[in-house]
Amino acid sequence: MTTRFFGDTALLTGRSLRHILRSPDTIITTTIMPIAFMLLFVYVFGGAISQGSGSARYVTYLLPGILLITIASSIAYTAFRLFTDMQSGIFERFQSMPIARSSVLWAHVLTSLVASLVSVVVVVGVALLMGFRSGAGPLAWLAIAAILILFTLALTWLAVIAGLSAKTVDGASAFSYPLIFPSSARPSSSPQPCPARCAPSPSTSR
Repeated sequence: MTTRFFGDTALLTGRSLRHILRSPDTIITTTIMPIAFMLLFVYVFGGAISQGSGSARYVTYLLPGILLITIASSIAYTAFRLFTDMQSGIFERFQSMPIARSSVLWAHVLTSLVASLVSVVVVVGVALLMGFRSGAGPLAWLAIAAILILFTLALTWLAVIAGLSAKTVDGASAFSYPLIFPSSARPSSSPQPCPARCAPSPSTSR
């Protein structure tokens, strides 16, 4: 039974990963969009937060929030893919086959984890090119990687619940929105030009 579970999970995970590779909008949303946010916030809104001199200091401050956006964008597609599979009837077809039923959900979770880690590595690589530097040693980086993996797994299982219980595709995709907007990636608007400065922020419009 255990051998069947791992074999079925590996097979279904490969299926989900192939779907991602064939979906350009998924790659754009989970990888390119966080990079675009980082470029925008550093080179357009970079003067909004005083964290030393130059954009290198600001990208160091900004990167944790961008990583949160990256993970949230990735897990949103987990809920979306689950909802799509349920609506297309593929779940019922899997249940009629001699496979471990839990492997279907684990395949989506592992797919989300792999996609998130790849996106995080790409975003960190771009941040390094933009001047991000850290004094952390190898053990500290391993600890950070472990925290990100556990954080992604926890959020992905919440996305599974959202994908299974959503009534519409918009409801499934909107799961990660509350995780994106409170992040540290949103700069203060005080030093910005009037059109940006005068726009109400979530914290002042209540």
